[in-house]
Amino acid sequence: MEVLKEYINYEETIKGSRFLSELFPCTSQAAARELIKAQKTKYSDATHVVHAFIIGPGGEVMGMSDDGEPSGTAGRPALDVLKGRKCTNTVLTVTRWFGGTLLGTGGLVKAYSGGAKAVITAADNAGLFEELVEKSPFNFECEYSPYKMIKKLMENFHISSLTEDFATSIKINGEIFSSEKETFQKQLLDLTNGDVKLN
Repeated sequence: MEVLKEYINYEETIKGSRFLSELFPCTSQAAARELIKAQKTKYSDATHVVHAFIIGPGGEVMGMSDDGEPSGTAGRPALDVLKGRKCTNTVLTVTRWFGGTLLGTGGLVKAYSGGAKAVITAADNAGLFEELVEKSPFNFECEYSPYKMIKKLMENFHISSLTEDFATSIKINGEIFSSEKETFQKQLLDLTNGDVKLN
């Protein structure tokens, strides 16, 4: 299972109708619902804001809506594309501004699944998907003197969401692959001769 790291979009015009496909990283069903609501508000001038999402470590939570398009022509094809990508914690919206020409049910399925495929391809080409790995938070406090060595050590681990607070000492917070946390803390203590406060 892979997850999306950051937002990306793709836009095309089909027979006068504008289709904007957008992918968002998202980790809960509640957040997905809020995001979809925000999209509908943002694009209040659009004819349809179709969505599909997959959430959860095993992709167990799914949702979709045709948002007024004929049943089965929009949300389902978009969700099928997401499922085919084997990704999770991802929300897809395809917003349509009607251009005056009816596409018919086959044309709609093609347009919505095509938009979903195109934005996923763009995300793949930009390297925006990564393996879903369990992460654990960490935080510690250190003096200024070993800071450069600690930074060097951190390059050997998968660390993300890093924040550093420079005051009388340095407070460092972030996330690390759960499988690496114990090794990281041990090496940190070895490197500083135990002179860090692990929380």
